[in-house]
Amino acid sequence: MIEKQFTTSYQVYDHLDEMPEEDIQLMNKACEIRDQAYAPYSQFMVGAAVLLENGEIVVGSNQENAAYPSGLCAERNAIYQAGSLYPKEKILAIAITVKSQRKKVIVPAAPCGACRQAIAEYEFKQQHPIKIMFMAEIGKVIKVNALLDILPLAFDGSYL
Repeated sequence: MIEKQFTTSYQVYDHLDEMPEEDIQLMNKACEIRDQAYAPYSQFMVGAAVLLENGEIVVGSNQENAAYPSGLCAERNAIYQAGSLYPKEKILAIAITVKSQRKKVIVPAAPCGACRQAIAEYEFKQQHPIKIMFMAEIGKVIKVNALLDILPLAFDGSYL
């Protein structure tokens, strides 16, 4: 038996204002769309903004449904829309932000497992990393250089 270990590095910014201007702008777009989320059941609002290689920014917010599995996360809304509208453009970065109508969220929320897998699909497809940044409504921002940094041993089409 061989035991191996996963390690990853990430950056933590104490506040959004410490980040490069391009990252701030992308996160601000995520904040704007977050407030348009349809979250009457969880009251947990999520916004995502996707930066494409051509400079376009595509946004998405979570959309809930009374039949819970029928809703869709902000990250997948944004990335699938980007893939539909700009199928040949590489996705360079995704900014994600959350807010609750029930309590003040101060801990950055990373993408869920389904969203990680969806984003990983685009990293595999384009053979280029996607920078992921995520934050709560206030406070720290976490940034990773690639989705695969937070999804080791990812499943891809080569298994099929």
